[in-house]
Amino acid sequence: MPHVIAVVALDGVVPFDLGTATQVFGAARDAGRNRLYDVRVCGTGPVRTSAGFTIVPDHDLSALEVADTVVVPGVDAGSTVTDGTLRDDVREALRKAAADGRRIVSICTGASVLAAAGLLDGRPAATHWLWGKRIGGLYPQVRWNLDVLFVDDGDILTSAGVGAGADLCLHIVRNDHGAEVANRAARRCVLPPWRDGGQAQFIERPVPHSDGTGTAPTRAWTLDRLAEPVTLEAMAEHARMSVRTFTRRFREETGTSPRQWLLRQRIAHAQLLLESTDLGVETVARRSGLGSATALRQHLQTAIGVAPTAYRRTFRQPARS
Repeated sequence: MPHVIAVVALDGVVPFDLGTATQVFGAARDAGRNRLYDVRVCGTGPVRTSAGFTIVPDHDLSALEVADTVVVPGVDAGSTVTDGTLRDDVREALRKAAADGRRIVSICTGASVLAAAGLLDGRPAATHWLWGKRIGGLYPQVRWNLDVLFVDDGDILTSAGVGAGADLCLHIVRNDHGAEVANRAARRCVLPPWRDGGQAQFIERPVPHSDGTGTAPTRAWTLDRLAEPVTLEAMAEHARMSVRTFTRRFREETGTSPRQWLLRQRIAHAQLLLESTDLGVETVARRSGLGSATALRQHLQTAIGVAPTAYRRTFRQPARS
């Protein structure tokens, strides 16, 4: 049976966020083009959106009782981002869903709804950087992270604003059904299957004067040398910058540090080799620049929570006849 997803539409719901969940999960199909998710939009009656029109969900909050995953889209004009209040029936439905073991997901300011329900106390969470100060002030008990596109904390997952909701939904599809299904869903939605960096690269800030010496050429140069011991100094030298200037410019352009970015690229390359080749774990580690099988196991476990052999069993693309 398809995995049931209840998308909770509350007053002030952001239509883009609402559509993201329904579109991405609706695009996830198996090899026979069968839907892998049964997406149900629910609410407490007619819902006024943040875009000036009203929607009528097909289901009420009882949909949460049969859902495997509950998704709360952003609520830019909702009470949870204005005064920290939440309807009692919504609070109780969300708390019961969490207590019953449902996976709970929020997009953008939907994290404020989870926070108002008390589901994020003491936990890491993401939300839109533009709302970070306001929401952080309303819910100081939450460990807000405004530098990432999404936070996967196991049974509760939260994303940054708008487009980051698609990143999180694809991440969930990838974890549930593997890279091939997620990539097909991304292509169907005309989305990148994975985006590098965090939302720091999208935060409004004074843009430094460009003299045509950005870090993109160096990033491309580095990607051709993942198996080599590329150092920060070598990257800065290639970009013809000091290490300090290169590091600053790199973070401005990508939202992360050169070392973090390079490690992420090496892990991603290792994942690709595990998915698409029969190379041994030691060889995969060397070709991705991680050095040894032990290092690959440690980095992969930290990044996605599984060992290389387990990842290969789960995500290995079957040979085509």
